[in-house]
Amino acid sequence: MTLKQICNVKDNRLIINLPKSFKEGRRVMVIIDDELNIREDKIALMQKAAIDPLYLADMAEIEEDFDFADSEEK
Repeated sequence: MTLKQICNVKDNRLIINLPKSFKEGRRVMVIIDDELNIREDKIALMQKAAIDPLYLADMAEIEEDFDFADSEEK
């Protein structure tokens, strides 16, 4: 049986609710993947950057630097 769930961690503990059809006494492999939180953290940082004046100024400067290159004929 393969079971995939997203679980909350509380007090550094993880509770996995297994389906009733799971046979007791079997061994299982548990893989912890916190990529979900990392992705959420990255999205939060991008949302902050979208309103950060210094970041926006840097992006405008980069855009100006590439205006000439973008308008060159090939």
